[in-house]
Amino acid sequence: MSAPLHLLIATPQQILVDCADVVSLRGEDASGGFGLLPGHVDYLTVLEPTVLRWRRASGERGYCAVRGGVLSLSGGELRIACREGIVGERLDELAARVQEAREAQRDSARRARVEHLRLHTRAVRQLVRYLRAEGETPFNPEGEP
Repeated sequence: MSAPLHLLIATPQQILVDCADVVSLRGEDASGGFGLLPGHVDYLTVLEPTVLRWRRASGERGYCAVRGGVLSLSGGELRIACREGIVGERLDELAARVQEAREAQRDSARRARVEHLRLHTRAVRQLVRYLRAEGETPFNPEGEP
């Protein structure tokens, strides 16, 4: 049997997973679900939003939800680059953490929209005040007294 795979999952900010004894990994790309085992030929794919599942030589399982990313397997090195990922040891725990992250993102987007609207309203009010001040000067477009 081939040597176990070295799994590295990273975002631009941090390394989420770094383990050297992975004996299987499952994920999803545009063609559907796939699995990788030690000794697999070199492989490169773009991941769909998926939950990556792997098993270590000790039998321990790991999970990582990603919004998408790039997976490459070369020379026993299994590397996954993604913008966002959430790691969990159990699927139910991971599902709860993903739901919390989604709610936090929705809340953040909602706050950003409210702030944008507040700033827009303030700018319009400033323009109205400015235009009213301009309108107080005598202006007669038809030349009448």
